[in-house]
Amino acid sequence: MEAVPQAVDPQRVAQRGSAVMGLVDEIFPLVEGFYVDLHRNPELSHQEHRTARAVAEWLSRAGFEVATGIGGTGVVGVLRNGDGPTVLLRGDMDALPVEERTGLPYASTARGVDGDGNEVPIMHACGHDLHTACLVGTADLLAGAREQWSGTLMIVAQPAEETVDGAAGMLRDGVYERFGRPDVALAQHVGPQPAGMIGHRAGVILGAGTTLQVRIHGTGGHASRPHTAVDPVVIAANIVNRLQTIVSREVDPGEMAVVTVGVLRAGTKANIIPDEAYLEVNTRALNERVGRQLQTAVERIVRAEAAASGAPREPEITLAQQAGVTDNDPAETAALAAAHRAYFGDAYVVDFPEPFSGSEDFGEFGLPGDDDPVPYVFWFLGGTPHDVWAAAPGETPYEKLGTLPSNHSPFFAPDREPTLRAGLAALTIGALTYLARPEDTASGVPQLPSAFGMDGAGPAEPPAAEPYPQPPAEPAGVSGEDGAGSTRQADMAALLADDEPAPAAPERAGRHAGGDLLDPPPAPRGPVHGTETGPSQPFGRTDPPSGPAFSAPAPQGAPISAPPPALSAGVGP
Repeated sequence: MEAVPQAVDPQRVAQRGSAVMGLVDEIFPLVEGFYVDLHRNPELSHQEHRTARAVAEWLSRAGFEVATGIGGTGVVGVLRNGDGPTVLLRGDMDALPVEERTGLPYASTARGVDGDGNEVPIMHACGHDLHTACLVGTADLLAGAREQWSGTLMIVAQPAEETVDGAAGMLRDGVYERFGRPDVALAQHVGPQPAGMIGHRAGVILGAGTTLQVRIHGTGGHASRPHTAVDPVVIAANIVNRLQTIVSREVDPGEMAVVTVGVLRAGTKANIIPDEAYLEVNTRALNERVGRQLQTAVERIVRAEAAASGAPREPEITLAQQAGVTDNDPAETAALAAAHRAYFGDAYVVDFPEPFSGSEDFGEFGLPGDDDPVPYVFWFLGGTPHDVWAAAPGETPYEKLGTLPSNHSPFFAPDREPTLRAGLAALTIGALTYLARPEDTASGVPQLPSAFGMDGAGPAEPPAAEPYPQPPAEPAGVSGEDGAGSTRQADMAALLADDEPAPAAPERAGRHAGGDLLDPPPAPRGPVHGTETGPSQPFGRTDPPSGPAFSAPAPQGAPISAPPPALSAGVGP
């Protein structure tokens, strides 16, 4: 693997970041409006046509070379700004088949048709609308401050993260061959931590996951004559029960593993024994070895239970989804975490001691298994309002996380302004960690201001004054295969510390006055090369982007904090 260009000194990155973020108040109303518009108009995986067109319009106006239709509905924007590394920033665009119950004035009421032809409600219940708004906002900020950095910025708006095949689709469509191979890839994901908090972890941060579709064949008959039938419902019930023994009796107790049956369908009427049953089984693990063990065990149990019941045919088992672990490059994670701390301050940046069990496909952009992989860093961005966090039941941070509305919940509603501002800054600092000009300049590099500066006051100090304690080193001989270590030592004792408000931050100079979200998008800063979403086109088109500019109406009031149900924390598909 070729060496990643040396990261710029964290203090220099923070200074350059301050110069770039000095523009944020000018564009923030548009970013916020864009977020609200996306939240009101979510689109399912592989159906992100409107969202993709909006992203392409924004990037075109900011001066990026833009191509659409990459891997389906993906968008790529490239801004070349002299010599230097190529940095990929990725955001995902798709929403979930969830009916929103946040009570927000801009809550989604959208409905659509899923891949199986079912009409479903649609909601941005995983924060991809926020990811996309931060992505285009960061692109705009960096395009407007090109004197602060040098290199190539590659913006990737990815479809179909929830089906964990969007990244692979873009790669199959030749995203690197056509638009350049990055030196490093970066992404962030909003979660239920306190708004404005940044969470890093070197190495594995998210687990591997698979979804298996299982069809059990029986022999139908009358409910009064079960001896003449082979009941697939009984087979399916036995499979569900037996699957629970995989984790309890086959996996090392020191390893994290999950097996969940999320779908079970059979029959049409109480007095009819059906001839088939259908299940979907989801597995999670924190290293590839355990992931393979789970999948093998599921297939073995399904086939054995069918055979034991005298099923007339072998069951059909289909691997519907698969995602590997998200394995952050340790050196690049350390570089980004240092830059984030230099900009945000130690209280806003934590190090997670253990991975989370959710899964992502962002790691595909790192080309796992390739002889020359691309190093990548994936971090978390907190979104829970601080008053909601403080009121959540639980003595420890992880107890609180277990009770707060989290990703995929119909109540998930990030605190809009502080989360967007932190997300813009985190992505900007991430890019500048590699792109910032390291040399001194006579002017234009201000001293580091407060990281947020909203209406003359910074956010409440996040309840995280101390870093996570790191787990003890593993004794020799307990590491898993594939270079993935054991997941034992899962002490989750400290995520955040006490909630204490921070002193008010001074008003940032040059703050945008007014900020009506109906203002037109910023004027183009360079040549326009946008295309409609559809078959991807090569760079170099000279026709202007088609379709309307996407400037959303203003939010109708402050976010409403829905009562938190007792839901477990999670992220990703």
